[in-house]
Amino acid sequence: MHVKAAVLAKIGLPHPYAASRPLAILDLDLAPPGRGEVLVRIRAAGLCHSDLSVIDGSRPRPTPMALGHEAAGIVEALGDGVGDLAVGDHVVLVFVPSCGRCGPCAAGRPALCEPGASANGAGTLLSGDRRLTFRAEAVHHHLGVSAFADHAVVARESCVKVDPDLPLELAALFGCAVLTGVGAVVNTARVEPGASVAVVGLGGVGLSAVLGARVAGARQIIAVDLSDEKLAFARALGATHVVNAGAKDALETIRRLSGGGVEIAFDMAGAVSALELAYAATTRGGMTVTAGLPHPDKRLSLAPVTLVAEERTLKGSYIGSAAPLRDVPRYIALFQAGKLPVDALLTHRLKLEDINEGFDRLREGIGVRQVVLFE
Repeated sequence: MHVKAAVLAKIGLPHPYAASRPLAILDLDLAPPGRGEVLVRIRAAGLCHSDLSVIDGSRPRPTPMALGHEAAGIVEALGDGVGDLAVGDHVVLVFVPSCGRCGPCAAGRPALCEPGASANGAGTLLSGDRRLTFRAEAVHHHLGVSAFADHAVVARESCVKVDPDLPLELAALFGCAVLTGVGAVVNTARVEPGASVAVVGLGGVGLSAVLGARVAGARQIIAVDLSDEKLAFARALGATHVVNAGAKDALETIRRLSGGGVEIAFDMAGAVSALELAYAATTRGGMTVTAGLPHPDKRLSLAPVTLVAEERTLKGSYIGSAAPLRDVPRYIALFQAGKLPVDALLTHRLKLEDINEGFDRLREGIGVRQVVLFE
């Protein structure tokens, strides 16, 4: 079948992207789903920094690549061997298809699935195959999803069936922003009621972490960002204090507010400076969690003695240390119960043709989550 998709042919084009147009809207050929795969009609796909990091070269990937990884849609066809989904099911797509058989999967850590990571790095589906072509030339898949398209073929393992009553434009956010941000709080850090936390970087993932900290019962949530607009947004979502990271006394302010440092600090910005601030803002015996993805060449400088003498923990969190089949329905239930106001994160709705302008907004920090809607 023919599909319309946003395709990145060249990494590192200059911004503004409205002028350089790194994403071209092309008519691609999409092969039918193979064994263990599913054809999904995409209804909504969110713009994320993980997409932007491919566009600007911070996260090198093979090209040409059909981008997009945070999405929701409706099942239209099933490949052989898929017996637990039906045509018409609503699904959230997740960007780590877990095989269920490798060492990490067997240990209950599907976010670290080894075949899934290998396929994502190579730009294939979990099977190792590609289903997209342009003029008979292969087009790579982005994180097994390639959601900036009206249809996608994905591995069954990339799909989580969800309540059809949930609007799909909101369902899409649970596939990355919410799964990563809330998961970092409840799965990676295991924030307990009464804890003090700081969240550095208030994009969709960071603000989801603010929501997660609130659900977890943190007594103090210090939101940190360079944007006063984002800080006001965080305050409205439940942050107890806000600090502009550009202020000369930002670190001192966080320490003063928390009585010497927070118990758990989260870096959600993807910049080394943000991680350094989060680490410095963590108290003795505390934990610093990072879900940011700086360029692979970047390096962190810290005094290793603090890890021992202060019994510090520095921990990474990928896709919120999630088990998506468990966590996506759980977070959706919290939203439906009024405890996780994810709808507040959706600030822009756009057409596929306007996607380059959307990435300009994302780069400039305008709004929170933008979603491409497909009729």
